Amino acid sequence: MIEMIAKLVEEFESGKINRRELIRNLAIATGAAGTAIPAVAADPVLQATGVLHISYQVKDYKKTRDFYTNLLGMKVVKDTGQRCDLHVGNEVIIIRNTTLSSASSKPAEKAGVDHLCYSIANWNRDRIFNTLKQRGYKPEPEGDRDLQVKDPDGYHIQLSARQEMPQK
Repeated sequence: MIEMIAKLVEEFESGKINRRELIRNLAIATGAAGTAIPAVAADPVLQATGVLHISYQVKDYKKTRDFYTNLLGMKVVKDTGQRCDLHVGNEVIIIRNTTLSSASSKPAEKAGVDHLCYSIANWNRDRIFNTLKQRGYKPEPEGDRDLQVKDPDGYHIQLSARQEMPQK
């Protein structure tokens, strides 16, 4: 089993298979080994189409930016001196000083993941807002194109109408 997983990771890293194929093959491999894989809901409430960005609060913005660019080769796209967008493949990582909070006007209390932002298919803010409320969530609107909600562990989740991905 370990050799099979190592081979799949090697194929992914060399570009022979994409991320989706890697995940599918890992799921098949672990299923064949008798490892339980949670079932996916037949009719999910919403359909996420991608991760638009992951936002981090960091203690030393410049040191973190330089770590990601110098060690991992991420590309700085926007840089205000207090926050920047780093592109890695089709994903965006936003890093900002802990004194800047994206979810509220008050400073963040500590470094860590501030929020995750997902693209949502078939966007209808009012329908999604009402569906989330009916299911016991407390959605907060952010304009016409975004809603904020907390996941079961209290993480800030941004749901967005935006589908665009960064340019490579």
